[in-house]
Amino acid sequence: MVRRVKKIDSSWPELADAMVRWHEGRVHHPYRVTAGKLTIGIGRNLTDRWLTDDEIAYLFATDMRLAVTICRDLYPAFRGFHPARQAALISMAFNLGKPRLARFRRMRAAINRGDWGSAAVKAVASLWARQTRRRADDIARLLRAPDTA
Repeated sequence: MVRRVKKIDSSWPELADAMVRWHEGRVHHPYRVTAGKLTIGIGRNLTDRWLTDDEIAYLFATDMRLAVTICRDLYPAFRGFHPARQAALISMAFNLGKPRLARFRRMRAAINRGDWGSAAVKAVASLWARQTRRRADDIARLLRAPDTA
């Protein structure tokens, strides 16, 4: 018996795209497939195929925009801060993310009242600072810097 195949109007790229998407699924976090390969997105094998420079640049730009948004959310006067202080806080937001940066309540209160020295002390008096000593020291130095620095 011969089966008749319905004529498909789509081109092979459209069909392949749909088929791969269907088979792979879409996952927003890294996971391991049954072969043990680290995978993300729509079947992107990170174990055997790494990121290109363009992909790294895209991810970095996206993450930087998010870090700026976090700072604007947590520090109402952020846009008026000295650029060095903005950079320091963006680096912290990039590293920690919003939920963990928001837990720096005393530092945030000091920043929001303009007490930069106290903010720097609060930043370095944390587990985060012990884990990221060089980064924390750089950030504290920039927070302490006078507005003309």
